[in-house]
Amino acid sequence: LVMESGSHVTSEERFLASDTPNGDWKLIEPRMEGVRYYADEANGVFYIRANDTDPSYRIVTAPVAAPGKAHWTELVAARRDVPIEDVDTFKDFYVVTERVKGLPVLRVVSMNGKEEHTVDVPEPAYSLSAANNAEFDSDNYRYNYESPITPNSTFEYDVKKQTSTLLKQQEVPGYDKSLYKVERLFIRARDGVGIPVTVVYRKDKFKSGENPLFVYGYGSYGIPMPDTFSVTRLPLLDRGVVTTVAHIRGGGELGEAWHDAGKMMTKRNTFTDFIDATDGLLAQGFGKRGEVGIEGGSAGGLLMGAVTNMRPDLFKVVLCEVPFVDIMNTMLDASLPLTVTEYEEWGNPNEETYFRYMLSYSLYDNLKTASYPAMLVKTSLHDSQVMYWEPAKYVAKLRTLKTDNNPLLLVTNMQAGHGGASGRYDYLKEIAFDYAFLLRELGLLS
Repeated sequence: LVMESGSHVTSEERFLASDTPNGDWKLIEPRMEGVRYYADEANGVFYIRANDTDPSYRIVTAPVAAPGKAHWTELVAARRDVPIEDVDTFKDFYVVTERVKGLPVLRVVSMNGKEEHTVDVPEPAYSLSAANNAEFDSDNYRYNYESPITPNSTFEYDVKKQTSTLLKQQEVPGYDKSLYKVERLFIRARDGVGIPVTVVYRKDKFKSGENPLFVYGYGSYGIPMPDTFSVTRLPLLDRGVVTTVAHIRGGGELGEAWHDAGKMMTKRNTFTDFIDATDGLLAQGFGKRGEVGIEGGSAGGLLMGAVTNMRPDLFKVVLCEVPFVDIMNTMLDASLPLTVTEYEEWGNPNEETYFRYMLSYSLYDNLKTASYPAMLVKTSLHDSQVMYWEPAKYVAKLRTLKTDNNPLLLVTNMQAGHGGASGRYDYLKEIAFDYAFLLRELGLLS
């Protein structure tokens, strides 16, 4: 049994043999500021993924009897451009999940280190992760695979034969995968960095430079936006909308270094990356200028407000969900449950350097008299992460400043929390409402 405690930047783990439940929990390695590590066990050896030497992580081994750092032996060295996300151990092999150019790769390695290979994938953008692997002594490895045009699928991989067998796939009645295409681009940001962007469209509806464009973004906490399949995306694609995800800095697509380049004193990279990705998509013909819709929620809602403040002319319609918009007042209130732990992501505004930097992009504080896109702003009464009054006061102030006649709607779910409606059908009704607003403003729904 392994027990973990941690923050955004630091972690430590303790372990206990499962056949001695009343025994003492033993520490693997004491926590150290800025260091995170995660352990898995096989054959009396810990396989530990740690970022002690590089933010991209390395893998070390240590005997269970003496697991401290003094006994760590490097198994897989850190590579700055190939971050390691996970290691799964089995009796005769282990599987390393790493990211190559922002996409997950499963690398299977024999315990003796003499054989290794990667699991083949068929598409240029996809999501790939370990499935439930309950058997330690096995020659098979189960993994989940999907892409923006391939429904969620579970495969079993024969390690000896190096072949994959489909076990189960999400059923989508009437869906014809051959109608759609997915592409993976790298669009250059203003400082020269390549931003990964996933593009999906219906082939028979696509005309270069003529389609409405929809861009989704998040870019915070080192969380990668996976390239997954969504049934609810089909109504957009079938109406000719090109849907995209911009994997901007602040997220985790290219490892911790990618996160570090879009947090605290580099947070503005997140916003300029999104703007540059959108401009780049338009320049390459994946959308029509003046027909751009964007979406983001929570920290992604902060992104929506920031880019709208910076380039209101670029976007026609904005879906802004449970947005973190009143940054200064929230981060200066240490009595709120999340504020102090969030200093590691945004900075501590009680220090002048962070205060001035955060104020430079704070959504509420940077609203000005101008013409804004059509906006749908959503919040929930019971949200414990972004209090409902943040988006409410943001909309109220924006209404006094906007010089256009575009709709600005505030929708408050009186029952939900941060994740919105959670009932079997209620969440679908929320998405339908959002997309109806989007499609109407793009002229695709009367």
